[in-house]
Amino acid sequence: MTNQSAYKVLFSAGESSGDQHAANMFLALKQLCPNILGIGMGGTKMRQADIDVRYDSAAIGVIGLVEILKHYGEIRRALNLMKQIVAAEKPDLLVCVDYKEFNLKLAQFAKRQGVKVLFYVSPQVWAWRPGRVVTYGKAIDMMAVIFPFETQYYDAKNVPVRYVGHPSVDKVHPQRSKSEDFALFGLDESRPVVGILPGSRGNEIKRMLPVMLQAVLKLAENRPELQFVLPQADSISDAELAEHLQQVPVSIKVIKQQPYDAIQCCDAVMTTSGTASLEIALLEVPMVIVYRLAAFSYWLGKRLVKIPFIGLPNIIAGKAIVKELIQDQLTADNLATEIKRLLDDQPYRLNCLGELHRVKQLLGEGGGSRNMAELALQMLEKS
Repeated sequence: MTNQSAYKVLFSAGESSGDQHAANMFLALKQLCPNILGIGMGGTKMRQADIDVRYDSAAIGVIGLVEILKHYGEIRRALNLMKQIVAAEKPDLLVCVDYKEFNLKLAQFAKRQGVKVLFYVSPQVWAWRPGRVVTYGKAIDMMAVIFPFETQYYDAKNVPVRYVGHPSVDKVHPQRSKSEDFALFGLDESRPVVGILPGSRGNEIKRMLPVMLQAVLKLAENRPELQFVLPQADSISDAELAEHLQQVPVSIKVIKQQPYDAIQCCDAVMTTSGTASLEIALLEVPMVIVYRLAAFSYWLGKRLVKIPFIGLPNIIAGKAIVKELIQDQLTADNLATEIKRLLDDQPYRLNCLGELHRVKQLLGEGGGSRNMAELALQMLEKS
């Protein structure tokens, strides 16, 4: 514990999940060091945690080479602004949260400026470009990893690394009982519920939500008793969703700021690949994972990625425990078929539930945000 008032931490989070991780870490850090100051790039969650957000990252939360090139000017502007903050304010610590290539460039600049760098959420070096371990090692003072198997890649190259646990383990908890949520959301407990999670980035909504809604139409046509819920990511505006939802003559209940309560009501979920798939696994709800990139981004990714899965539950399990519908496989027919199987094929459903429970056990007891806060404070006190 310390009352040191001079510490200033600069956070760099480029997308919705990083915004949440940074916010949770800073809240834990303030418990250890109440007078600490947080500034940086992020979004709603970081603001709510009392971090002074100098750049809203909603405009640059994109993935895929083609998508990044389209937003290159804005990404460059954000990077230049963050570099200016590093140079002008000389924070005591830079915490780079995910958003790998952007944060690598920022970390390299900060290192040259004599600012300590803590990288939170390791680049997936086990999936692609393992040689990047050395590159990151030169730009950081500590790599904090969220999966236990990741430490070996950094240890092998003598890069300082600490396993802190996955932050989702702590935060993925519904606020109410399932029955209370059914009543609050106006859902019928006697009828199955299908969840729709189209992603937290604007380009994901454009690519994934239309095909998800086509699948909803097919499901509703054959199964009129089904109920549909869509937990809305904080980074997605009402207008972005309305543009798509108003074209679908099926009742879909949009639920804001209560994703875990919404998900726990579901019997099956269709989700865009990403942190959401891990959160659904922690809630032990059967799912199908989808993703679609621009054609060139996908072509390039296929040549770089060294593992057979993109879904985090499958990566952690080391095998295909939930269906992945990627690129051309992502059709409304395939999506509707898999959701129907998860609802109706009991042996298949029970096997999926058992595997999801195992993934939850593999992720451990949690404490990730607190562990990160303690690690950051250790680095600050050594300054």
